[in-house]
Amino acid sequence: MNRAFNRFPLILVTVLTLIAKSYAQNTEQVRMSSIHSIKFHVYGDQLAYPIMKLNSSDRLELHFDDLDADVKYYSYTYILCNADWSTAPVSQFDYMKGFTNVRIGTYRNSSVVLTRYTHYTAEIPDRNTAPTRSGNYLLKVFLNGDTSKLAFTRRFLVVDPKANASASVVQPFNASFLKSHQKLQFNVNVQALRPTNIFQQIKVVILQNNRWDNAITNIQPTFNRQNILEYNTENEGLFPAQKEWRWVNLTSMRMLTDRIEKADFLSNGQHLYVKPEGERKLLQYTYYRDFNGMYQLSNIERNNPYWQADYAKVTFRFKPAQLNTYNQKKIYLFGELTGYELAPKYQLVYNDSTGFFETTQFFKQGFYDYMYLVKDDRTGFTESADTEGNWWEAENNYTILIYYRPLGGRTDELISINRVNSLANRPSMERKLL
Repeated sequence: MNRAFNRFPLILVTVLTLIAKSYAQNTEQVRMSSIHSIKFHVYGDQLAYPIMKLNSSDRLELHFDDLDADVKYYSYTYILCNADWSTAPVSQFDYMKGFTNVRIGTYRNSSVVLTRYTHYTAEIPDRNTAPTRSGNYLLKVFLNGDTSKLAFTRRFLVVDPKANASASVVQPFNASFLKSHQKLQFNVNVQALRPTNIFQQIKVVILQNNRWDNAITNIQPTFNRQNILEYNTENEGLFPAQKEWRWVNLTSMRMLTDRIEKADFLSNGQHLYVKPEGERKLLQYTYYRDFNGMYQLSNIERNNPYWQADYAKVTFRFKPAQLNTYNQKKIYLFGELTGYELAPKYQLVYNDSTGFFETTQFFKQGFYDYMYLVKDDRTGFTESADTEGNWWEAENNYTILIYYRPLGGRTDELISINRVNSLANRPSMERKLL
């Protein structure tokens, strides 16, 4: 008895480790350094998060470049995940009809550009395969029909609407968050499902501007009125409001836009330098239209932005008001342009000769949103309060995802997606969204 009891902690640690590994694997990542400019979105809209309704005609669109500029045998598959992005314990045949691996057969070599690359594109689902269950999915693109030769992964969502939700963004009452945060209050009508245990069967995830790195999870309903769940607590559903995102216009490599200080034009490409930037935490909030952290591939020549757009090295420079503010901290370029990833290659490194934190990246022609995100080495905590500041008036998009697991079910079904903009309940600001 004692020996069995003593083995229990080891078994528990092993199980938790496997779960953690499963979760860590099911994130968005790029494994091949030659892969650039991945765009995965609703068909025809670069700024629409990849969401489709189950058993509908909805389509998603995938684009990416391979800077090796040759032709490779790429394929894709996808796996069903639970609400926490752990792999669902079911066979692929339980949630996919048709082939489990599909070759990406549409590609084209770049033209009228200095940088050579091969552009690949695919539509999902296609006639060969389609998802048959709602939930979180992880798209895997790999080489030579071998799923172990992973090129990159991307998330997408399949929803089967079985519940209704309504939401609003309000200013917090708590004085500590009054001027810097935004609070989500919402209700979910699950009468059609009639769950027997709402605390175990219903799960909620809230995204700010389509980001998973700061998603809010594990929120419990405040009230349950005849299977109408109300979520309205003062200390949950709170997000730092930030400001409108910084931006840089790279739609032309020959004409310098107003955010570019200078450019080096070389025989094999261009090197652009964004104007040096400082902290924005003390600047008064000003509204302007942004992409809420995303980017859009485009060029002023009106060529095809996918295979007739060029690349350039782009140097970003950040100058702090007080250098010691960032002691034992790292500053990262952040946004969809970095895959919302805090990887070493996106870190700004301090340059003693210029007094700037700097990073140089390789980007395609387009219009890019970004921010500077800070990670504390001591705590692992990430924030943008010093670099960007937080103003509750800021414009943000929020997405509320509702999951349901039937009794005896092995997967989390995605039963509702509700979107709300932070300006929607402020009549004086609503016209700015038009």
